[in-house]
Amino acid sequence: MIEPTQEFITKVVENHFDVSDREIGLVKMQFYFEDQDFKEKFVRLTQELETNNLLCTLEKEGYRHMVVVSKMPKQKKRRWLSKSWTPRIMFAATVAMVLIDGFYRTAMLNTFPLIQPIGDPLGVAVVYAWALLGILGVHEAGHLFAAKWHKIKTTWPYFIPGIPIVGIPTFGAFIQSRSLTVNRDILFDIAVAGPIAGLVVAVVVVIFGAWTSPVIDSQVAEDLMMGSTLFPMNENLIMKGALALFDKDGTEVEVIMSPIMFAAWLGFLITFLNLLPAWQLDGGHMSRVILGQKWHKFATYGSLGVLVLLNYWMMAIFILILSSRSKDARPLDDISPLSKNRKIVYIGVIVLAILCAPLPQSIFP
Repeated sequence: MIEPTQEFITKVVENHFDVSDREIGLVKMQFYFEDQDFKEKFVRLTQELETNNLLCTLEKEGYRHMVVVSKMPKQKKRRWLSKSWTPRIMFAATVAMVLIDGFYRTAMLNTFPLIQPIGDPLGVAVVYAWALLGILGVHEAGHLFAAKWHKIKTTWPYFIPGIPIVGIPTFGAFIQSRSLTVNRDILFDIAVAGPIAGLVVAVVVVIFGAWTSPVIDSQVAEDLMMGSTLFPMNENLIMKGALALFDKDGTEVEVIMSPIMFAAWLGFLITFLNLLPAWQLDGGHMSRVILGQKWHKFATYGSLGVLVLLNYWMMAIFILILSSRSKDARPLDDISPLSKNRKIVYIGVIVLAILCAPLPQSIFP
C-alpha cells in the first residue's frame, strides 16, 4: 500500500476545513482552522482518513482549534488463535456452562418437599439458556446495531463462561471496537444501546419467571430452613413488580427462585453493573462523555462505594484494579459537547440503574 503523501493529507483536510495555518512535523501534521461548526465535518474527515490508515484528533490550543493527523499505530497480530474462532469457542463454552447450571438448579428444586417438580431438568435448562443468553445476546446486539449505524467496525461478541452450580454460569459478554470512536455522541449511543436492548428481554424473562416460580408458606419455609433456595440474593424493584403482578409479593409466602427467575435476576445484575458510571463499563463511557475525564474518575470511585454497600466486594476490587491499569475511553473529538437530547436520555439511564439495583431487603416494608 502506497503511503499517503503530505500533499494528499493537506488536500483532504482542506476539503473539509478552512485551514488558516499548518505545522508539518516528522510524525504528525497540525492544521489550524477557524470553522465554528466543525462537529460533523470532523466525523467525515476521520472516516476518510481512516481508510488511508491515518489517525486524526481534534484538539484545542488556547482559542484555536486544530486537526492533528498521524499514522495509525500498528496492531499486534495474534499468533496462537484467529480472531474469528476465539468468540465461537468462548460462546460454546458459555452455552455449556449455562446448560450445566440450569440442569443442576432444576434437578435440585425437583427434590424439594412441598412443591411440585418444575419440569424436566434438560428441558428447563434449555429454556434457561435461551433466557439468560438471550438477555446477554440482545444486549450485545444493541451495541453492534449502534456501532453499525455510526459506521464503527467491531468484533463479534465475546461471551465469558463462568462457574456453574457453585457460582454463576457466565460473567457477561463484551465487544471490541475495530474502528475509532469519533466524538462523544457516537460513544454515548454505542454505550447506551446495549443495556436498553438487553433490559427489554430481561423484563420479558422476569415476568415469565415470576409466573412460573413456585411459592411456599413463609412459616413452613422458615421451619424447613430453606433459606438457600428462597431468593438468596437481593431483589430489584422490577422483580418486586413482577412478583406483585402475580400476587407473590406478600409476607405470608416465600418465592422459590426458579432457573428462569434466576436468569432474569442475573440479567438485571449484569445490566446494573454495566450502568454504573465507572471505568470502561457502558455507564462509564456515558459518564465519561458527560462529566469529562476528571469527574469520571470521581464517579468511578463513587461506584466502587455503591458496590461495597451492596456487598459486591469482588466486583469493586475488580473495577478498581482495571481502572488503575487502563485508560478511559477518549473520543478523537473530545471538544464537541454531548447533545442535549442525549443528556436527557442519561437521566433515564440513572433511573434504570436504580430499578435494576439489587437492593437490600431491609429497605422494603
